[in-house]
Amino acid sequence: MAMFPLVRRMHLVRMMLMLACALLPVLAAQATQESGALSLADAVRMAADRAPRVDAGQFRVEAAQQDAIRAGRLPDPTLVAGINNLPITGSQAFNAAAGIMTMREIGMKQVIPSHAKRAAQKQVAGTGVQLAHANATVLRLRSKRAAANAWVALWAADKERSLLQELRDQAKLAVKLSKARLAGGAGTASAALATRADAQTLANRIDAANADVAAAHAGLERWLGKAADRALDESPDFSRLRVPKARLLAGLDRQGPLLVWTARKEQANASLALAKADKHPDWSVSLMYGQRIHRSDMIGIQVGVSLPLFAGNRQDRDISARFADRDAVRADYRDARRAQRQAIVQGVAIWQGWNRQIRRYRKTLLPLAADRSHIALAQYRGGGSLEPWLEARRDEIRTRVQYAQALAAWGKAWVALAYVLPDQNLLELPQ
Repeated sequence: MAMFPLVRRMHLVRMMLMLACALLPVLAAQATQESGALSLADAVRMAADRAPRVDAGQFRVEAAQQDAIRAGRLPDPTLVAGINNLPITGSQAFNAAAGIMTMREIGMKQVIPSHAKRAAQKQVAGTGVQLAHANATVLRLRSKRAAANAWVALWAADKERSLLQELRDQAKLAVKLSKARLAGGAGTASAALATRADAQTLANRIDAANADVAAAHAGLERWLGKAADRALDESPDFSRLRVPKARLLAGLDRQGPLLVWTARKEQANASLALAKADKHPDWSVSLMYGQRIHRSDMIGIQVGVSLPLFAGNRQDRDISARFADRDAVRADYRDARRAQRQAIVQGVAIWQGWNRQIRRYRKTLLPLAADRSHIALAQYRGGGSLEPWLEARRDEIRTRVQYAQALAAWGKAWVALAYVLPDQNLLELPQ
């Protein structure tokens, strides 16, 4: 008999080993993903999963859902207690036992709003849930875009630092040449000092770039936490839009800035329905139990109904106000739609402009600046003047810094168009 517990334990150990073997590849893949190079897509995904503002949006959805559950329900009943028909004059004033009609009363009163009002309350609460969902989606998109911009900022700052660090060898060579020419009697002390000053200026530029990298890293860490410490992967192809311009313009209403407007229009309609429902009378039912001293007890039943007799300056005014609110929402929506179309057209134009500039930097400006600097330094080595190299050097540094700044603007222009649509809407756009 003692063998059966042992057999069960061995079976349990075997099952645990099989489970561990099955989970090991998954855990290894996850660890590799978490420790590898950080791509822009990884940063966007992690920000959408971890950003506190995304959690806040989900909590507001939950709050709206709880409000929707209680909307349209009957209000709590009212407990009523008191004394009725108590004499207050004469020799028996305030004597509860003096009058035959004096009684202590206790009862319940239930207000019953009209069916139209309760249905309108449910409608208003339902639009609140719809609006909360839309706002949560907008917050998720904003988190994605902010994390992507932070990634681009760090990527561009790192590129600028690398571009400047590539110039160190040439600066050292220039200092070495100026010292050699000075020692050989062919150079001047002024030239030697100028090359040293150039090297120190470059060092300052690199220190500034290091500071920019640290600041950009802090911006990315705000969204990703410790994951921001991972080395950055190669950038996506910023020369091609994630969603073409024609599809973006065809899907304006599915884009982040316009997602809330459907819910806002429905909310305005629901508020109007609630205002109209105020014209329907509300009912109330009361049940009272009266206890008389030295007399038989009594009960009372009452039914009440509200009378909206003066609707002209009450309910009708409310209805007119809600009509105006609905028209205002519709007008604001049309303006927001025009603004979003303008933002897309302008965003595409800005991205196209940076696209052309980046191609020009890579194809022409950077190679020309590098060639000019190398030729001027070669001429100085051959006995020429140092001034052409110093001028070419300043231009090359400026060109590289401007190129890095252009990379940042180019990437952010791409991000502004890449994360304007929720992922689930990408496949719903017309081709």
